[in-house]
Amino acid sequence: MVVRTVDLRSDTVTKPTEAMRNAMANAEVDDDVLGYDPTAQRLEAEMARITGKEAGLFVPSGTMGNLISVLTHCQIRGSEIILGDYSHIHIYENGGISTLGGVHPRTVKNNEDGTMDLDLIEAAIRDPSFEICYPTTRLICLENSQAHSGGRCLSAEYTDKVGELAKKYGLKLHIDGARIFNASVALGVPVHRLVQAADSVSVCLSKGLGAPVGSVVVGSKSFIARAKILRKTLGGGMRQIGVLCAAAFTALQENLVKLEGDHRKAKILAAELNKIKGLKVDVATVETNIVYCDILKGSRISETELVKTLEQYGLLILPEGPLRVRFVLHHQISESDVHYAVSCLQRSLAGVAEENGDK
Repeated sequence: MVVRTVDLRSDTVTKPTEAMRNAMANAEVDDDVLGYDPTAQRLEAEMARITGKEAGLFVPSGTMGNLISVLTHCQIRGSEIILGDYSHIHIYENGGISTLGGVHPRTVKNNEDGTMDLDLIEAAIRDPSFEICYPTTRLICLENSQAHSGGRCLSAEYTDKVGELAKKYGLKLHIDGARIFNASVALGVPVHRLVQAADSVSVCLSKGLGAPVGSVVVGSKSFIARAKILRKTLGGGMRQIGVLCAAAFTALQENLVKLEGDHRKAKILAAELNKIKGLKVDVATVETNIVYCDILKGSRISETELVKTLEQYGLLILPEGPLRVRFVLHHQISESDVHYAVSCLQRSLAGVAEENGDK
């Protein structure tokens, strides 16, 4: 019988705090589709301030935030965007930009640190003189932090260079900032500086910050005005959303200061996992709250078998491809939970070794 649960599947699994629930219960609300919800307005204005943009728009999810941003920049069907081959938009968002917007993705290889080589981005931009055959490049997308690369952070200097490249060719730059606050804390650089070169950013509030729902898209006033229409088209226009925005605002106040601790615990976990026979973690690449762990072939256990074994101890993680698993830290994971997770891995791998007669 499981007596303890440690959930490291994602930073999206957190439960609303008591302060968030109180804020939701007492939120001042009105009809946001009509533009009158005061709590939504307050949150959107605060997110615009933090990111250094003119305006913000609350949306139900990061996927919708990215979709709205891409479609606002690419209003002509057959437009093309350049993005990483390991980007969240490309892999994990149901191909929405193509399905709903007729937007064509052109991928560039993501390096291990989450960047894309500038020369490869430039080479991917279509020659407009051959538009009789080519789609038209209109947008470049970055992701910071880059989840599939293990939560690696893109520097302001790198983002500036991509922004300069976009301007050179008359393109726009969008940043999927699902974990931009993690990147900001890890790099010691304010959010507004990290996204200074971007025309739009989608910022998730229900990951590291721990809000129950929501993201905010930020950009110029004219961009947000167009984005608001698309939000309604996609079914994201909601009425008294101050109930949700109040929780998100509280998350900003409560949990932003806790991200550094999440990163520290992730580094502890990575170092301890790397000591377990049969596992390997590239500790130097753990920059934020995500830890990827490789299972060595000689361990005689697959990623799905390991996940199922760990469930028996109450440790929840996700498989991340052949012989790889993922751990994500968040503010409701204590250092004691980290050490418990390590002990579960130790017991699971030791049990496999005993079954196979290894000593």
